[in-house]
Amino acid sequence: MMFADDIVICSESREQVEENLERWRFVLERRGMKVSGSKTEYMCVNEREGSGTVRLQGEEVKKVQEFKYLGSTVQSNGECGKEVKKRVQAGWNGWRKVWGVLCERKISARIKGKVYRTVVRAAMLYGLETVSLRKRQESELEVAELKMLRFSLGVTRLDRIRNEYIRGTAHVGRLGDKVREARLRWFGHVQRRESEYIGRRMLDMELPGRRQRGRPKRRYMDGINEDMKLVGASVEDAEDRDRWREMIRCGDP
Repeated sequence: MMFADDIVICSESREQVEENLERWRFVLERRGMKVSGSKTEYMCVNEREGSGTVRLQGEEVKKVQEFKYLGSTVQSNGECGKEVKKRVQAGWNGWRKVWGVLCERKISARIKGKVYRTVVRAAMLYGLETVSLRKRQESELEVAELKMLRFSLGVTRLDRIRNEYIRGTAHVGRLGDKVREARLRWFGHVQRRESEYIGRRMLDMELPGRRQRGRPKRRYMDGINEDMKLVGASVEDAEDRDRWREMIRCGDP
């Protein structure tokens, strides 16, 4: 997998990557643009053995284990742990920008909750509609969220106030529920597209060959199937946009 700025090239072999990269370089340079060799990197997904090096005009391209693309972190092992940590950090960055409002005692909890949902939670949810989170990763996000909400309401864990009361006071629902809603909303959008749409093709794709030994990795559709079971929905329900939105909606208290 190659990327240069917002361009990604996916191929099944090193030779195909080099061929496609050279083709891109040739076309871009004909139009007065240039592929930066120092900023171009490549990543192997689930590499089982050495695949050699990738070269651009004779120069070896840097190999990485992760890269950031369109605001999200892609890891070579297919995991999303680092992306979750970045979402937590993005949430804290947003919280610091509006802490003067969130920690002001004269402002009502309802207004604080609205500011939090608009600025902080939106940053934490960015891109997670395409990720199948594990329970511990979902918990990591919710722990950070509750810590921010306690700061905003001027309480600590020593006050022994239940999480449900904290959320109800701030009118903020569980982050895990909002992630599920965003994930199902995106799935429904893709499912309603034509069968040749690349998103549909990726959902239906089956990888060739045999999987590695050990516990199988969690797939995106595994999470979607669990989400649909939780809300009592089926794939067929996604064809009706209004019905689908009503079924997956998860409001704030």
